[in-house]
Amino acid sequence: MRAVVYRGINDMRVETVPVPRIGRGELLIRIATCGICGTDLKKIHVGSHSAPRIFGHEMAGTVAEVGEGVTDFAVGERVMTFHHVPCGECYYCRKQTPAQCPLYKKTGVTAGFEPSGGGFAEYVRVMDFVVANRGVVPVPDDVPFEQAAFVEPVNTVLKGVKMLNLAADDTVLVIGQGPIGLMHAALARRTGARVLTSDLFAERHATAARFGLTNAIHAGKENVVERVLVETEGRGADAVILAVGGNGLIRTAMDAARPGGKVMLFAQTQHGEATIDPAAVCVDEKTLLGSYSSSFPILGEVTGLVFGGYRNGFDLTQLISHRFPLEQAVEAIEIASNPQPGSMKIMIEPKPGAGVE
Repeated sequence: MRAVVYRGINDMRVETVPVPRIGRGELLIRIATCGICGTDLKKIHVGSHSAPRIFGHEMAGTVAEVGEGVTDFAVGERVMTFHHVPCGECYYCRKQTPAQCPLYKKTGVTAGFEPSGGGFAEYVRVMDFVVANRGVVPVPDDVPFEQAAFVEPVNTVLKGVKMLNLAADDTVLVIGQGPIGLMHAALARRTGARVLTSDLFAERHATAARFGLTNAIHAGKENVVERVLVETEGRGADAVILAVGGNGLIRTAMDAARPGGKVMLFAQTQHGEATIDPAAVCVDEKTLLGSYSSSFPILGEVTGLVFGGYRNGFDLTQLISHRFPLEQAVEAIEIASNPQPGSMKIMIEPKPGAGVE
């Protein structure tokens, strides 16, 4: 089969590799589509993971082979799969922090080499512990694979939004209107809160408007903090979601939050150092918190949003700006790595057009 293989920092190659062999309790899935995620790009550019690997985890496709003992799935069934699952029983799961669960830290889907998701390939092997722990989700026939591939990222976003405990009279600022930021804003708006969105690109604000997000702050033309203060009678936002990687905007997010408000870091997945004003946390009583990866207790709500939303106004395929066949995946990753006004979610589809089936 063909796959996009990570051979080192910024070194991605389309190669021929063996189709994964599955064992008892496992599934082989033929990939229809896989989104390029910001975490994939960080691994590619930073070199945090050893080579060779095959990345990609926002994926959906069709069951191609069923391992011995698997009774819940059949060949030909349409599914999406997570690459991490929690055990549901350990200390961290009991404390509602499943992303810290030891089992969750294991990657359970691979297209070859060290398990790393594998969605940038024609086939993936889903390991038994993922299959056994609700990590594979059936996809309704009337929902395209491209929409189903958003189940994993929507789960991570909804988890973060729920942590903020938003109220209907809250004002929320979402910094960044790429796909993840836009989903944060759209789900925050569903709580009844008033949502302000900030981004450099007018094109992204235009996409956000399709989801009812019309309180746009054009960050390249106006001061974000000053605009938020104007919109909130000088208080600041009740909650700020930072959906942009890097640490440069943490201070902006803190300054935009009201006294007693909350700032959520969602895209700061690389270790390092950042400067904050400690008095903003102590004296101004602002809460700085983080949210990482998915939450399986809300999986039913997530699938209802994604699958039902395709029929009822939450069509996430509107976020897709580019679709590339597997053979052009290196170009796809290059575009995703250098966002432009017209680029949003970028999908890799081993068989062109398979994602919309």
